[in-house]
Amino acid sequence: MSYAGGGVPGRDPMQVSTAPRKPRILLAACGSVAAIKFGRLCSCFSDWADVKAVATRTSLNFVDLASIPNNVMLYTDQHEWSSWSKIGDSVLHIELRRWADIMIIAPLSANTLAKIAGGLCDNLLTSIVRAWDYEKPIFVAPSMNTFTWKNSFTEKHCETIDELGINLIPPVTTRLASGVDGTSAMVEPSFILSTVRSFLERKKASSSRRA
Repeated sequence: MSYAGGGVPGRDPMQVSTAPRKPRILLAACGSVAAIKFGRLCSCFSDWADVKAVATRTSLNFVDLASIPNNVMLYTDQHEWSSWSKIGDSVLHIELRRWADIMIIAPLSANTLAKIAGGLCDNLLTSIVRAWDYEKPIFVAPSMNTFTWKNSFTEKHCETIDELGINLIPPVTTRLASGVDGTSAMVEPSFILSTVRSFLERKKASSSRRA
């Protein structure tokens, strides 16, 4: 079962190529109201990179599936199990981990933040993070209620993921879903794109100087 027009997940090639190519970006959405912007996020990145997407079960309450570009395959927890039937078959979260150059979780919910900080892996998204090669960058853009964002648990969890090397794109002040102004809203998709592109440009320039 596929939510976008990019092919059949179980047959999707993910072999790593050494030929010049676009960046491979794995986008992921958690169960936050900001997931309504996930289609726009996918569109922003698909104009520049090869994109695959992952959505948690609760994020599907907010993601507009019709807004996902046709060239972006969207994977859910169901695909993790439907693509495997016997020993020797590929495991989806490992294949996605191998395929991606960069992972971006936007929005990152308080629940998934806590899972990552604790090393839990009970769905496709967190299983990818748990198996991730931290030589490759991960970016997260949190979105949650302001009281939740300012909670001491959140501070501790952010410190933990920082120690892992995960890059935090801090939330901004805006009108929240609760109807009040808050300091815990996800940044706009265009800002996430510019942040990631700037990161890669700096990394490329640094590598060129060392060479």
